[in-house]
Amino acid sequence: MTTFDDLVASRKAWLETVLRPWCASAPRAELMKAHVEWGDIAGKVDPEATLWTWAWGRFPALVYEGMKGVNETQEVRVTLRDGTVIVGFPDARQSQLGRLVMVCRSAGSTRYDDESGPHSIDEIASAEIVNT
Repeated sequence: MTTFDDLVASRKAWLETVLRPWCASAPRAELMKAHVEWGDIAGKVDPEATLWTWAWGRFPALVYEGMKGVNETQEVRVTLRDGTVIVGFPDARQSQLGRLVMVCRSAGSTRYDDESGPHSIDEIASAEIVNT
């Protein structure tokens, strides 16, 4: 590496080939450690737009390319590792630091007037968009 352009290209490649995939598979405890040091690890970027969005990217139904955090515009079915199924809309404002909060319908209601969570990213087995 002899030029600044080479250095920049190398750094960008590392972010995409090492750091982003690590975020997509690391347990929440490790993500929290990275969050504290994010400025030193990733540079001057918003951890919500990078670290946590990349982490939530392990569940494509929960993210939207180009938006930070969880995508709250689509109803999703989230299955937890214990078999619990939650259907509702992610609440991006309340879903922080690897914990998902969902806005759901209470039993027998047609309105989304209940909440589920927070659920750790480690508790989630799968998430899929609900076809309405």
